[in-house]
Parts: sequence; C-alpha cells; structure tokens
Amino acid sequence: MDGPPDAPVLLMINSLGADLSMWEPQLPALTPRFRVIRYDARGHGRSPVPPGRYALADLGRDALALLDRLGVARAHVCGLSLGGMTAMWLAAHAAARVDRLVLVCTSALLGPASAWAERAATVRAEGTGAIADAVVDRWVTPGYAAAHPGEVRRLRDMVAATPAAGYAGACAAIEEMDLRPDLPGIRAPTLVVAGAEDPATPPAHGALIAAGVPGARLEVVSPAAHLASYERAGTANRLILEALDG
Repeated sequence: MDGPPDAPVLLMINSLGADLSMWEPQLPALTPRFRVIRYDARGHGRSPVPPGRYALADLGRDALALLDRLGVARAHVCGLSLGGMTAMWLAAHAAARVDRLVLVCTSALLGPASAWAERAATVRAEGTGAIADAVVDRWVTPGYAAAHPGEVRRLRDMVAATPAAGYAGACAAIEEMDLRPDLPGIRAPTLVVAGAEDPATPPAHGALIAAGVPGARLEVVSPAAHLASYERAGTANRLILEALDG
C-alpha cells in the first residue's frame, strides 16, 4: 500500500496482460490523498496462477479477500479494462464494500466470445510473447508509440511476462462476461473514462455503462487508446481525483 495510513483507501485493479506497475503514473497524484492498494490480479504478475478458466466472480472474490486480509471494510475502486469489469462486479455484488467507482476503458459486454477463446488458445500454444506487439498496439495511439519507444518496449515486456495460463484463464472471464443486467443495481457514484481512439473498448462501450449505472458520468479522453491512464496520465489523474473528491 502507498499513501497515508489514515487516508481513504483506493483499490486499483489492473487490466488483462498487465501487472500492478501499470498504475505507476497515478501514484504521484493519488498517494498524497489516498491509501492506494495495487495488486496483481490472479494469473498476472507475482500473483498465483491457478490452472483452468477463470470467472469474473473469481476475480471479484479475490479482491474482496485482499480487502479482508488488509482489514479494509470499504474502499473506492478504480479498474481498467478487465480491472474495470472486476470493479463493476464488486459494485454490483458487494455494494457495501465500494464507496466510489472509476471505470477506465472497459466494457460490460466485450464480444465476440469466440475471439477470446481463440486468443486464449493462441497464448496457451505460443505464449504471451506471441500477442504482445498486437496488444500494445491497441493500448496506445501511434503518436504516443512514436514519441515514447522506451515506454512501448516496457509495456510489451509486461505483456510478454504475463504467464500464459493466467492470461488464458482471464480471457475466459471476459468470454463469459455480461454485466449489462448488473448496471442498474450499481449505487456507487461512478465515473466512466473512455479513450477516444481506443480500438479495444471504444467510447460506445463506456457510454453503455454510463447509461446503465444510475447517475454515472462519462468522460472521453483524446488522444488516448486503451491504456488511457498511462498515455494521458495527467488528464486521467485529474478525472480520478475529481470523481473521488466529489
């Protein structure tokens, strides 16, 4: 955990193919005012890699178990992509544990299911290195990639370091996910952030979430692709702070 021990807690949940370091651009802005908890979702980074297919409920219960272990009764939650899906699950199924909600470049339904099954099969057969370049191409805009080649290499290495079994297991969670029926039941004040140039979860996905969650607000960041919090850290940090301080 980072930040003052007596500050409000902010749980940050990483995307598919990333680890907790994806939130480093947020720490300078958030840690003066929040106790930030970052962790590697199951199958990613230094977390255990259970075999087989994962369900979104598995990822949500992992987050609850972490909060329990740390003695945190209630937290703000911010998640990106798969992390945002996990955050929505938490807000719908463990509402008493979620204060405010920030959903970045995510979706309530991300089909087609066959595409996730195919990606999982590729990763199991060839490893995450086989898809790392294509993933990072969707994470950042061409302009950012041209201006920051070192960051692009770092992101690519992060994807390639993700265990194949963990990545494939998490693909199954997205393959089977449909959070649309849960959206009206989310009561946490919610900010949805979309990247204008995001090819993975375009702004229409964020708009669907914002329309479904009572009182939710949508902000579209440009230029930004799927990892908008990384590519446009200053803008993302401002929006997160505004949402959590509101």
